[in-house]
Amino acid sequence: MQPDVSKRYCAVALTLIVAAAALRLTYLAWYCPLDLAPDEAYYWDWSRFLDWSYHSKGPLVAWLIRLSCECFGDTMLAVRLPAVVCGAFLVVGLYVLTVQVYQNDKLALVVVALALTLPIVAAGSTLMTIDAPFTCAWMWALVFGYRAAIRQARWAWPVAGVFVLLGLLAKHTMVLWVPSFALFLLTTPTMRPHLMKPGFWIMVGIGALGGVPMLAWNAMHGWVTLRHTQSHIGLDDDVLIYWLGPLHFLGTQFVVLLGFWFVVWARTMWHYRPTRETQPKLRFLWWMSAPTIVFFGFFAAKNGGGEANWPLGGYLSGMVLVAGWLAGEWRRPVPWYHHPCKGSTVAFAALGLVLSLMMHEPVRLQPVFLRLAGPASEQYPMPIRRVDPTSRLRGWRFLAAEADGVRAELKARDIEPVLAAERWTQAAELGFYCEGHPAVFCLGGLLRDRDSQYDLWRPNPCADAADYHGRTFLLVGMDLHRLRPAFESLEPARAIRYRENGCPIAEWTIVIAYGFRGWRNLDGIKTD
Repeated sequence: MQPDVSKRYCAVALTLIVAAAALRLTYLAWYCPLDLAPDEAYYWDWSRFLDWSYHSKGPLVAWLIRLSCECFGDTMLAVRLPAVVCGAFLVVGLYVLTVQVYQNDKLALVVVALALTLPIVAAGSTLMTIDAPFTCAWMWALVFGYRAAIRQARWAWPVAGVFVLLGLLAKHTMVLWVPSFALFLLTTPTMRPHLMKPGFWIMVGIGALGGVPMLAWNAMHGWVTLRHTQSHIGLDDDVLIYWLGPLHFLGTQFVVLLGFWFVVWARTMWHYRPTRETQPKLRFLWWMSAPTIVFFGFFAAKNGGGEANWPLGGYLSGMVLVAGWLAGEWRRPVPWYHHPCKGSTVAFAALGLVLSLMMHEPVRLQPVFLRLAGPASEQYPMPIRRVDPTSRLRGWRFLAAEADGVRAELKARDIEPVLAAERWTQAAELGFYCEGHPAVFCLGGLLRDRDSQYDLWRPNPCADAADYHGRTFLLVGMDLHRLRPAFESLEPARAIRYRENGCPIAEWTIVIAYGFRGWRNLDGIKTD
């Protein structure tokens, strides 16, 4: 391709990426109706107490949030700014890898344009969860891993190792990158000598350093991350095998990729399977994609299906390989085939773009969601929560304002309450949205909810009850009746209901509890 033409395609791609990032920042700064997701608020709370690791994840997400908040304040925009930056660099990485593999800037521009229409990319570039830095690190490890192995660039090995290190600090799934890469080298005869050379082992050694701070931290905290992971992925489950788990996994991936893109990915993986494909550059893309997806598919038999976002890293090189396959299909001299192929690609790109835009304004979709959810019932008093995934991101500011009102009432009586929530999700959101960002404790460990980082920070009312004897508590949650014997008296519960256009979205209770006297001898309370 002519250099000037390549530069034009590169300029257009860069313009799209910058424009998308600018629109996201504008949306977050002035128009966003979505509160922080519970995970985002939780990681923000981590960032107030910087450490080498945390209860369930590595430290990178907290470090990035704290860096942003130190620069721009503890605001929603500052919390989510790293996600916007990571998302932009992720798409840049897709462009670079596509050019490296196909030497085709036009195709790379198409990959960028298609990536920007995917709802999963839009969500990952807006919400500051561990997936934002993780997928960015995985992407650039691909770029430099390709450069090292295929282009024989010795300097790229340690750089790839740095991105493996960063990915591991973000999410434990990054561990899968190295065996996938090793399998590519092992099964590709021309690449196999790399396994015996220093470059590969330097990369592995640098990447492994990402696990050192987390291992050291866990050794000092009873290996809580290991126990959390065992529980989260189903290793502690009494059920030996969930036979429908893999089908649930496939169905979830089908939905996340809008059906069409999952089918195209699967078709591409079959077309370029290693027993057929001989080109190392295409084998690289295959081995860095298929094994990760297959791993989580098989593992779904143990955990019942897992989370939809677990295999995200595997789709990154898959997107580049899909682009090459589609480009070939579009050129097939069979009008009845390539015209529908192009039309389907454009149609599902448009659908993805529409869904991505509507995801940012969920209130406009409420009539559709309400029809899908059906009428309210005793079992589902807020049916919209069954079909609207953004409902978890709404109402938290409202709850915090109500809690602040009660706090103000108590302070007017010279009472400084201990703010405590039933679950870690509520504790994190209240800590962020309540005035002054107060310390909020989580009682989930007592109520047999999952353990959390709040159980590790000391002192806390669960582990150090004697330090809080006689104090007045402001309890937020729903299932609080079991705590009644722990206090001398409780005021009647105040029901807090959040509605939008008359539609119930969320509900909590707030209870003022006087004279804390400890947790022992309470039915259903874990005090060991």
